Amino acid sequence: MMPIDMMIRKLRLHSDLSEEDTAALRSIVSHVRELPAETCIQREGDVVSQCTVILSGFSYRSKVTDNGKRQILSFHIAGEMPDLHGLFFKTIDHDLTSLSRARVGFIDHAALQEVIDRRAAVAKALWHETLLDAARFRQWIVSLGTQSAASRLAYLIAEIRQRLAAVGLAADDQFSFPITQVRLAEALGLSTVHVNRTLQSFRAKNILDIQDRVVTLGDIEKIVELGGFGESHVGRHEDA
Repeated sequence: MMPIDMMIRKLRLHSDLSEEDTAALRSIVSHVRELPAETCIQREGDVVSQCTVILSGFSYRSKVTDNGKRQILSFHIAGEMPDLHGLFFKTIDHDLTSLSRARVGFIDHAALQEVIDRRAAVAKALWHETLLDAARFRQWIVSLGTQSAASRLAYLIAEIRQRLAAVGLAADDQFSFPITQVRLAEALGLSTVHVNRTLQSFRAKNILDIQDRVVTLGDIEKIVELGGFGESHVGRHEDA
């Protein structure tokens, strides 16, 4: 498998790409890096000339306040380009960090812009990706602002599972998600104590457990119900 093939597989979930389109995308990955967990890929304020493609592993976007508190904005899986907006904005307004050991590819902005200019289907597919990303952001804002701790965690797990399953990286009831309670707290807007209590409650009820970097779902339907992860949410129809 070529380095960028997981991204192409993901784009094809929602967009028609010809062999010429995919060949053009494969040709523009300039280099690939293997990164340990918690490696900063881009830092807020960086002026960038490349886009990042997650080839394997997980990453996350976050911002840190003046008092040192981190808010994780989103998690990203293999096949995703978490900084595609950098093609136009140039200056990054958040940090991008590997959550786990990860393999990442880089595409020069000039090369990507040339492919977009020449191949309308690629431009449309990448535009679709940015719209999906924005839709997930909107739903996550609603979750953080209106849901309980249990519902926030359930929604996050349901969404990650759906995205991984869409590209063949999750079984029905189990998937890799190397998340610590500290990072969960930073994503869910909770204390680590609250996250620990919520996980203990889920574990005791055989709803959900996270052990050894693997999520095991004891009751998938309950997770979907608790998180309010209905058919209208972007993660449920991303592969339509």
